[in-house]
Amino acid sequence: MNIAQIATTRRTCKAFDPARKIDAAVLADLKTVLRYAPSSVNSQPWHFVIAGSDAGKETLAATLDGAFAYNAGKVRGASHVVVFCARTTLDDTHLNTLLAQEESDGRFATPEAKAGQANSRGFYVTLHRDQLNDLDAWADRQIYIALGNLMQAAAAVGVDACPMEGIDVAALDTALGLPEKGLRAVVMCALGYSSEQDFNAKLPKSRLPAEVVFSEI
Repeated sequence: MNIAQIATTRRTCKAFDPARKIDAAVLADLKTVLRYAPSSVNSQPWHFVIAGSDAGKETLAATLDGAFAYNAGKVRGASHVVVFCARTTLDDTHLNTLLAQEESDGRFATPEAKAGQANSRGFYVTLHRDQLNDLDAWADRQIYIALGNLMQAAAAVGVDACPMEGIDVAALDTALGLPEKGLRAVVMCALGYSSEQDFNAKLPKSRLPAEVVFSEI
């Protein structure tokens, strides 16, 4: 299946089969996709909480109350659920950890290359934190790059996905103890396999025509 076929056949799963679980090797590949997702200046402002046990999924489902209750069944029925978390600050400790990892991985041929990377990343963190005052929004944009990569990869290996913004991030933060870890919940994605109750699997995809969404110059 090529990338266009994946894009035109994948869909958001509305009901998962709780009896079907993602194979460990497939899950390991999807975790690799998340770990290697691109981010601006390799800032990696994320952490991923993966619930695969019944108890873990119930912890997440219990936060989905009131207006968000419609998503609780998807969480309970999924094989695994990923909570995408953003770091609440990109401090010197995180930036130094990134730089040390890059050096360990052989990214720098010269000391000047290392300094250039440190300066470039520091510039953008300072820009968004101190000048534009949108560090959280900037981090969220990196999170959504990782989410898109995961959804496309899941479809490529036959795993159904359901991204969820209909979540109570404050309740999730509390349930998972995220603030104490310097993290905050941003979005969730349930992974697994569609059940017979998944009405969306029977519907055609709908997108605006190509001539509406593309301009070529």
